[in-house]
Amino acid sequence: MSQFASTQPANAAAAPAVSRLRAWMMAARPQTLPAGASPVIVGTGAAIGAGVFHLWAALAALFGALLIQIGTNFANDYYDALNGADTDARTGFTRVTSVGLIDGRTVYRAMWLTFAGAVGVGCYLVWLGGLPIVALGLVSIAAGIAYTGGPAYGYKGWGDPFVFVFFGLVAVNGTYYVQAVAGGAPLPLGIPDGTLGWDSLLASLPPAGLTTCMLVINNIRDVDGDRAAGKRTLVVRFGRPAARLELVGLLVLAYGVPLALALVESAWALLLPLLTVPIAVSVVRTLYIATDGPTLNRTLARSGKLMLAHSLLFAAGLAVS
Repeated sequence: MSQFASTQPANAAAAPAVSRLRAWMMAARPQTLPAGASPVIVGTGAAIGAGVFHLWAALAALFGALLIQIGTNFANDYYDALNGADTDARTGFTRVTSVGLIDGRTVYRAMWLTFAGAVGVGCYLVWLGGLPIVALGLVSIAAGIAYTGGPAYGYKGWGDPFVFVFFGLVAVNGTYYVQAVAGGAPLPLGIPDGTLGWDSLLASLPPAGLTTCMLVINNIRDVDGDRAAGKRTLVVRFGRPAARLELVGLLVLAYGVPLALALVESAWALLLPLLTVPIAVSVVRTLYIATDGPTLNRTLARSGKLMLAHSLLFAAGLAVS
């Protein structure tokens, strides 16, 4: 009981006046949902291109990914308040637990209910994909909780590789796998031949890089508050200049992979993501000239749109190539 009570701020009465529905939307953080949807879009584009597209598997993967993303957002909202990482000096989007819009107990329950919904969707994917999907789903949910709760590896500089792996490599390849395996016998114990390969692995690198870019922008914005709260993100450890270089490197990866694939395979449709380069340039330019919270909040939202547009175009290129 005491852990829930400790998440309630002393100035809860000063919380902004918003509707209950609006408060829950703030907790779900819809601006981050491209990080859940985009890898599924790319994995589905790769499945179409390989001739293994399965509509219901793709939709289940999408809903499961979005539920895990929202559950992770609820976990971050609750555990950051519990750990004292959200203070009055916070410059990011409003966290509902720390300002008293929704009490900690309710956010905590919502986290588990959302993850339970993901498990429910995952039952169908388990029927298609077997034990590999069981392992993938459980590890993804555990990682989402442990990001700021329990081991709280997001506080120790491991957030970037976590996002790169789970919201990129795992999500894209998992989406491709459940569609490729859907035509075979249900509940396989291992990974059937031909259901994963280098093509899907390479296709997972751009969304992995772009999702990590969103985290980098988030951490650049929050660096001062994170440092004061003892949250040792990579930006806190190495500073804003290093973080900006990291972001540029991730963008090079996001655009370099489609370019390399297009050249190697003479599949020019894979160059479609280059249409989003102006958005990427504007994101980088802003990060080099601005440090204030409102501007970086808008930049974070713009990076989500960049990721979604890039992934849609990359998926289209994969589908027709």
